[in-house]
Amino acid sequence: MEKKKVSVPLVCHGHSRPVVDLFYSPITPDGFFLISASKDSSPMLRNGETGDWIGTFEGHKGAVWSCCLDTNALRAASGSADFSAKVWDALTGDELHSFEHKHIVRACAFSEDTHLLLTGGLEKVLRIFDLNHPEAPPSELDKSPGSIRTVAWLHSDQTILSSCTDIGGVRLWDVRSGKIVQTLETKSPVTSAEVSQDGRYITTADGSTVKFWDAYHFGLVKSYSMPCTVESASLEPKYGLKFIAGGEDMWVHVFDFHTGEEIACNKGHHGPVHCVRFSPGGESYASGSEDGTIRIWQTGHTTLDEKESSTANGPMGKVKVAVNDVARKIDGFHIGKDVQTEAKGERSTES
Repeated sequence: MEKKKVSVPLVCHGHSRPVVDLFYSPITPDGFFLISASKDSSPMLRNGETGDWIGTFEGHKGAVWSCCLDTNALRAASGSADFSAKVWDALTGDELHSFEHKHIVRACAFSEDTHLLLTGGLEKVLRIFDLNHPEAPPSELDKSPGSIRTVAWLHSDQTILSSCTDIGGVRLWDVRSGKIVQTLETKSPVTSAEVSQDGRYITTADGSTVKFWDAYHFGLVKSYSMPCTVESASLEPKYGLKFIAGGEDMWVHVFDFHTGEEIACNKGHHGPVHCVRFSPGGESYASGSEDGTIRIWQTGHTTLDEKESSTANGPMGKVKVAVNDVARKIDGFHIGKDVQTEAKGERSTES
């Protein structure tokens, strides 16, 4: 008799309040990394494959709404309700720069060349900070029709993407002119916007719909209705054959990109799912929830037999970067043994 397959996620504890943003680094010589933003004011860095905690960035005085890593995973950035965006040394955890704003910062993104930091928030202003000259005033794009919810770079840093908290649509800005050159129309506000790894697609979540747009010609490629209101969606980066979505029903849904058919449904969170992202190789994906946990799911299901032969750090033989190796490399990152043990990714038996 065939054994029923169950999804067995790695459960990453450590945040004391809801997890509201996740970001994977590209694959680096040291592996790949996952940074999380939470209302507890302390972004956390993890080994992206095992979920093991590496360190916590300490310094914000309010909820952190957004986080990101640069292309080489050497620097992190975060946007906060304390009216600041901060840039951190991802190797030591030290604060490198703090950029003051006049209102809550909801979104931040490093440029592809890593020299610039883009921010947006309740001020309705996009700011571009030159990290080579952090003391210089930022460039400002102030024509946003509403409070900014998401930002991203595309077209080799020549174009900026933004969406608003209370108005539908995605706006595309020409960086040189500072003007909106295109608007991708949606009925509901876009709560998640992701540029695919190959730069071909923009994936958006608005209300109970996930849409895929051509990133060069801006046409709508696919639009699928979801089983509930979703807050976040992500396209599998390697082959682009599937996508994930999470929202108010507390589940992480997996869909076929070409047909929109649901092919898997992962249950385990105990609150709405605020953010989902695929790892850079597509072999796993992470979800962050109102319940304060991050869950890392394997793209393929795990059988009960395989589960029993797995370690707490992931399947045997697949771990490229052990947490101890990373900890040795960045031993200045305020890591305590008790916290390291407590915040390790633990394999859950929930399904």
